[in-house]
Amino acid sequence: MQMARGGSGTAWLPDITPMYAIHWQRGPWQFMAHENAFVQFLRESGDRGSDQFGSINWMMGRAQRNVGNGRIMFQGMFSAEPWAIRGCGYPDLLASGERCNGQTIHDRQHPHDLLMEISAEYDAPFKGPARWQVYGGPAGEPALGPVAYPHRISAMPNPLAPISHHWLDSTHITFGVVTGSVYANRWKAEGSVFNGREPDEKRTNLDFGALDSFSGRLWFLPTSKLALQVSAGKLTEAEASENGGPGIDVTRETASATYHSAFRENSIWATTLGWGRNEESGHGSNALLIETNVTFDDRDTWFGRFEAAGKTAHDLAVAGSSDDFTVAKLQGGYTRYFSAWQGFKPGVGVSVSAGFVPEALEASYGSRVNVGFGVFVTLRPTAMGMRAGSGAADAGPTMVMVQTALDPAKLSCSPKIDPKEASKTTYQGKTYYFCSEKERDNFLTNPAMSLSMMPPKE
Repeated sequence: MQMARGGSGTAWLPDITPMYAIHWQRGPWQFMAHENAFVQFLRESGDRGSDQFGSINWMMGRAQRNVGNGRIMFQGMFSAEPWAIRGCGYPDLLASGERCNGQTIHDRQHPHDLLMEISAEYDAPFKGPARWQVYGGPAGEPALGPVAYPHRISAMPNPLAPISHHWLDSTHITFGVVTGSVYANRWKAEGSVFNGREPDEKRTNLDFGALDSFSGRLWFLPTSKLALQVSAGKLTEAEASENGGPGIDVTRETASATYHSAFRENSIWATTLGWGRNEESGHGSNALLIETNVTFDDRDTWFGRFEAAGKTAHDLAVAGSSDDFTVAKLQGGYTRYFSAWQGFKPGVGVSVSAGFVPEALEASYGSRVNVGFGVFVTLRPTAMGMRAGSGAADAGPTMVMVQTALDPAKLSCSPKIDPKEASKTTYQGKTYYFCSEKERDNFLTNPAMSLSMMPPKE
């Protein structure tokens, strides 16, 4: 599997994906470190609005190496939000999900747990071009929903969590999961058993439970720019009940499309369209998400998001009502990244939003339209340059990852080339083809690393 394709858990992004990471190698081991951190001031208006200064953040480390004819990988993801976000979460009007101080969290996004992922993965050849994969750990992500929002390129410059989070990707922190899958170059079929209960409000522990939830997901990547998924799962005792008793079972269905275009060097347009449906206690609700960001020259980033979701009076803590409400939120902003420093990109940004509620909620929110804004500084790793259309990252001093093919007709080159004229070289008895002589020369600086990080197309 191409390393750029890896999102959260076992989820996939398009092959044309910039890698915001630091890579290095020690002997047979390859290491990768990611992070995305904000120090922000957020304000939401209206009767349910508030303001807060804090830090939204996560960091992740990965180590992998070849073992036999397969590959093993260990991954950990952590957040300092239990200490950097005060109270029950940061202001995010119309967000909902989980509990704090015995009450439903509403109009705030809860802080993430200290231990977001502790997992291991092994994959190996299965039959022909197909491979099998097993993934699991005490904290991880099941095969359900799109790539989780902290890892989506379309959401990365945006500090706020989506209000549709608990319809699409809220299982990205699951305490106990095992996933098995079979995949090839353009498709993947996978299934999980896991603990579907939401984490409790103590954010520094591991909330283990029975692995009595299950899910399945199908991926299809018709081109190097597009990743499609459909998934469904039965989550046992997933949502907190209204009276504090046993949790409520949820059946979740999702579908999403993520599109990436590296329209010029060090620039990316990333868009995700997602739909999710929850059914619980005989009641069904839907959520729709459209988010995008356009980054020019790894410097200027414009981002936006629109969501609509059906939420109950319980979700939004509306007393004296059992009605369902359709709410919506529009948000956008700009981030200016500065020159790289020790492999990291500092930046400063601003966001604005508008939350829309129906007339029946006007008394609770003070207005049918409530605006919000945020200002922030941010820090993330520098992006490894993307060649427009090639789906391969530029070689750097510590990393080599080049698109190759055993059949030149399978290359995805921009501009397109005649397969008969593809550059080629021989390594360990096999002939590899490339989009250009430059990519061939980059490959030859470290063929083993390149093939490990981006296997050849067949």
